[in-house]
Amino acid sequence: EDSVRNAIGADGAVEGFSFETHIAYYRGLGLSMVEAPDVVVDGEAVPVEDLRLRYKGVARTFAELADIADVGTFAEILVRLPGGLAPGEHEITVNQRLRVSYMPILTENRFTRKVTVDR
Repeated sequence: EDSVRNAIGADGAVEGFSFETHIAYYRGLGLSMVEAPDVVVDGEAVPVEDLRLRYKGVARTFAELADIADVGTFAEILVRLPGGLAPGEHEITVNQRLRVSYMPILTENRFTRKVTVDR
């Protein structure tokens, strides 16, 4: 909640937006066990190649997490979207998929939030 903000690039242009998230598991999991989430913004699916996960200040593609054994609980998802989100209300849906070592299936956790962007 209240973490959605437009992301400004080094050149000063709005290159997308970000929001904080947590790993929807009661324990932290190694980042290598986090699959790329489905992200839908105002009814439009975001391509996986436009998603990054920023953890401890470093942004990576979800494919780059395969070798990261660090245990995380909170992180930030970055969405490349030239111009970012327009001011006003938006609906964001995230379906997070986790591979838990002792479970034979992917766990899925879907949440939807209506958020307001100021600028």
